[in-house]
Amino acid sequence: MKFFSRTALAGAMSITFALATARAAELIMFERAGCVWCEAFDKQIAPVYARTEEGLRAPLRRVGIEQTLPVDLAFVQVERLTPLFVLIDKGREIGRIRGYPGPESFWMQLSILFEKLGVSGTGGERAQLLQKQLREYD
Repeated sequence: MKFFSRTALAGAMSITFALATARAAELIMFERAGCVWCEAFDKQIAPVYARTEEGLRAPLRRVGIEQTLPVDLAFVQVERLTPLFVLIDKGREIGRIRGYPGPESFWMQLSILFEKLGVSGTGGERAQLLQKQLREYD
C-alpha cells in the first residue's frame, strides 16, 4: 500500500509539474524580418538574456509578426510596432515594452515588469517546490 501511495503521489506531482511548466512565465518578442531595432536587440541583449535571472525566470520566445498567432497566445493584443516584448505568466499578460529603447532602458523597463510579476512564481519555481515536497514525503 505504501508503494502504491508513493507511486500515485509521484504521478500526481509529475502531472502537476507538466502543467506548471507549460504555463510558466515567458517574455514574448514579436519581431519582423528587416527590423533594425530587432537586430540591435539581437546584438546587445539576446546573447546574454538566457543566462540572466530574468531569462531563467521568463525565457525569451520569438514570434514573427507576419505569422499566425500561436493558439496559446490568443489573448495577447499584437501591435504592428516591432520589436514588441510581452511578459506573460499563467495565461495572462503582465506588461509590455514597445520597441527597443537601448540596453539600459530595456533592462530598467523589464525590471518594472518583473516587479509586477511579483511572487506569483513561474513553472520552474513551482517545479522546485514540488520536488522538495516529494523529497519530504519519502
